[in-house]
This record gives sequence, structure tokens and C-alpha cells, in this order.
Amino acid sequence: MPTRRLPPLRALEAFMRTVRLGSARAAAEEIGLSPSALSRRISNLEDFIGKKLFTRARQSMQLTDEGQAFYEAVHPQFEALARAVESQSENISLLRLHLGVLPLFGSQRLFPRLGELRKRHPLLHIDIDTGPHLEDRVGDTLDAAIILSRGPSRGLHAVRLDHNMVHAIASREVAATLGDKADVEKLSKQTFLIHNELPASFEAWKSALSLDELEPAAIDHYDSGQLMLEAAAQGLGIAIMHDDHMRRAADNRLTDLYDIEVESPYSYWFVCKPTALEQRPVRLFHDWLVAAGL
Repeated sequence: MPTRRLPPLRALEAFMRTVRLGSARAAAEEIGLSPSALSRRISNLEDFIGKKLFTRARQSMQLTDEGQAFYEAVHPQFEALARAVESQSENISLLRLHLGVLPLFGSQRLFPRLGELRKRHPLLHIDIDTGPHLEDRVGDTLDAAIILSRGPSRGLHAVRLDHNMVHAIASREVAATLGDKADVEKLSKQTFLIHNELPASFEAWKSALSLDELEPAAIDHYDSGQLMLEAAAQGLGIAIMHDDHMRRAADNRLTDLYDIEVESPYSYWFVCKPTALEQRPVRLFHDWLVAAGL
């Protein structure tokens, strides 16, 4: 059986890194080449396949339409090759990812699916950090994080994981005392529970119900969504949270107030440094997370 002619793998690596990092200079630094040497490798790949993969203008390199199609066709196979080598090698050590996660996202969305990731990538192990200031620690003590944010800081690679609605969540007993229509006098006697990561959600909810002047009896602040839901279920207050949190909790003690949907200022985001995507643990988790649609 005739042997197929394979593309130059070093040239293919140069192409993949340039696409992922979005910069030929950054890709050259990662590989340890000069920019001109990296450019020659990509030119060799273009000669091999007979297509122009990039348009070159000064310091920038942009994928052509053919280059984008080539990347989409080759990337899954490139990752499959890496996985195959990993699975057959006795010399490859564990792949370790230091991941920051908010506890409620971890318990409701991440951990129910982590078994899939382990089956797909047995060598990938994750150290979980649920501490504060996750975004600030990305690139330092964390390789990546899943955060709640109005929009991550510039300079981070960010993938938005969802769009949410704000709900006021209360025990069924509290909801019964408040009735079906928002009453400022009744609400002013209530305690509201606000997550430290979602301070603007309460204002958004009040504005949607034309309750801007509402001053509740108290506002209690939490750093745990799970504890907020339990406090609401115990009748300790009205939790201002995302609809997804309540749906996934599936707690029959809870209900939402007034059957109104308010767009949340916040979303869950996956964030990491752009160069971190070249670290295999980060790339494997990133690609699985996006494909899984958590």
C-alpha cells in the first residue's frame, strides 16, 4: 500500500500556533524561532497544499477564507493525533490544570459533566480553586477560571458561556404573603439576599418592575449562591439570582416572584491568558467546555 505524503509537521505546528495566538510574533516566541523562520515554515505549508493561508500586511497575518477552511478541517485531526500519542505513551506525565470556579457553577454545571472529560482525556487532572478574586489571579495562581462578570478585563481570552435572566427567588410561604403583584409596602418589609458577584442584579430587577425607590428592611450579602438558595428556601430572604440557578437547583421549596424576566447584566465566562491556550491542559479543557455547551 503506497505511503501518503504527509505535510511538514513543523510547518503545520507553526500554522496552528499562529492561528491560536493570533500573532506570528507570539507564535515564533512560543516555538523559539525568529519571525522570519516561522514565516518560512508557513510558506512551506502553503506550497505543500497549494493554497494561500494568510494575507500578510506589515506585522499582521490574517487568515484567508481558504486558510480558515484549512484550519477548521485540520484542527480536530491535529488534536486527535495528540490524544492518540498521549494514550500510547508511557513517558507523558499527568496534565494538570489549575482552574478557578465559582462554587455554584461547579456544583450545578461543571461537576455533573466532568466524568465525560475524564473519559475523553484520562491524563487531564484539575485542581479546583473556589477562592475570591478569580479573574485577578488568572495567569498567576490560576491557569484559567470560570467567572461571573459584566465583561472580563481586556487582555484575557474570554468565551461567554451563557445569557441569563434575573429572578427574585423566595420560599413558597414568602411568595404567598407577597401576592401576585409587586407591592412596594410589602417588599419594603423583606430582607433581600444579594451575591457579592452580582451587585447590579438587584437594581436591574427593581428597575424592570418600576420599583427604583424600594428600600428593603435589610440586604444580606453572600459569597455562595448555594447558601443563598438554602437561605431563601428557609424563608430568610428573597434571593436575587439567575433563572438558571433556580432551574438547576430543582428545589420544590422555592419559587420566583411575579413571573417576570429581567435580563441580567452578568454572564458566566471562561477566561485565561491568550498564551495559555498553548498549554495543553488549558486547550483541552477550553475546547471540551465550549463543545459541551455547559
